[in-house]
Amino acid sequence: MNYERYFSENKDQHLSELMEILSIPSISALSDYSSDMIRAANWFASQLIHAGMEYVEIHLTDGFPIVTADYLHAPGKPTVLVYGHYDVQPVDPLPLWTTPPFEPEIRDGKLYARGATDDKGQLFLHIKAVEAILKQEGTLPINIKFCIEGEEELTSPNLPSFLEEHQQMLAADVLLISDMAMLEKGRPSITVGLRGVCSLEVSVRTANSDLHSGLFGGGVPNALNALVSLLASLHDKAGKVTVEGFYEGVPEITPSMRAEVVEMNHDEEGVRKSLGLDALYGEEGYSFIERVGVRPTLDFNGVYGGFQGEGLKTVIPREAHAKISCRLVGEQDPQDIINKITRHLEDSIQPGAKLFVKSGFQVPAFRLDSKNVFLQLAADAYEEVYGIRPLFTRDGGTIPVVEMFSRIFQAPVVLMGFGLPDENLHAPNEHFNLENFDKGLLTITSFLKRL
Repeated sequence: MNYERYFSENKDQHLSELMEILSIPSISALSDYSSDMIRAANWFASQLIHAGMEYVEIHLTDGFPIVTADYLHAPGKPTVLVYGHYDVQPVDPLPLWTTPPFEPEIRDGKLYARGATDDKGQLFLHIKAVEAILKQEGTLPINIKFCIEGEEELTSPNLPSFLEEHQQMLAADVLLISDMAMLEKGRPSITVGLRGVCSLEVSVRTANSDLHSGLFGGGVPNALNALVSLLASLHDKAGKVTVEGFYEGVPEITPSMRAEVVEMNHDEEGVRKSLGLDALYGEEGYSFIERVGVRPTLDFNGVYGGFQGEGLKTVIPREAHAKISCRLVGEQDPQDIINKITRHLEDSIQPGAKLFVKSGFQVPAFRLDSKNVFLQLAADAYEEVYGIRPLFTRDGGTIPVVEMFSRIFQAPVVLMGFGLPDENLHAPNEHFNLENFDKGLLTITSFLKRL
């Protein structure tokens, strides 16, 4: 079967369909878009039906619907479960978009829209690959199931219970996800490690009201001063986290891991220039790839308090707040890390200030042996289409469902990304390179047939 010709002949139709779903503002974080979330779930259900999938169902949850489907006509052959999500990130700041985020536009070989690469565009590839095989051959060479949710950008709060309740329906030999990036243009990669994550919100409170800085300044605790001092105590000047026990369970970087990094031939200077930075920064003794792939982090995601308006208001704020997240590796336990950070903050708080800590989401790190047969078949498929064998990499991001699926179903997870690092996911002007749209369809088709 000539799949390259098939996808070429149907490209305009496929892109038109993709633009339909990219036009739906399925922002799970904002309640104003709840009806659009339902529209997006229905759209994917109809696409699965059109592709030839069977038993397509829309399952209601306490949040947004989960869409499932299957095609089970290959007894004795592997069963693949494809996961993806139809929800997207908010679009702020809107003025930085060249074109409206939900009015898809193709420019310079790239499709611009919110969700183009994360994750509607990449999920769409799987549906079209399955549709192509069914149309060309009348059946699938393997068994396949889909599970598509609408709360990934909210850390999937309702998915764990759904998976537990539907283990038998969703059971598979391998999980297939495309929700990540390749190394760079023309250089495919397969992710075999993901950092975990935990988060917490910190509040510092002092007096019972804001105070005049002339009447009270220098004589009472200042919530912002106390918070900034507290946050500064979490790192040393070399970029290392100072929380006692933070690095327990973090594996040492082996010579073979360092050799893999060298093989990537990563352009750190190119990263610096593309970001408009004078210098990169991070934990001393490690390369950029090591810092963002196999080392843990502690980052401030938001700090606020006091007067936020235009001009100056000379007050001493009574409260200040910070949002903190940590990327975790190895055996670091998310709750244990939160506990250790909390103890550090409690021991370091200034006199007269009160500390309040609220725990957030928690996801353990994930690792998989690159020698796994499913991963090697995926590498074969990439090599066939891209003409180069992919590298097995460790990704600095966190995909909560990966660890979740692996634990619940005890099955390997194949992470086949077709995005690129510079496609602005979660940022203005998100886009998807159409070269990887074309090659992604061929790669997924090859992988399914190789199974």
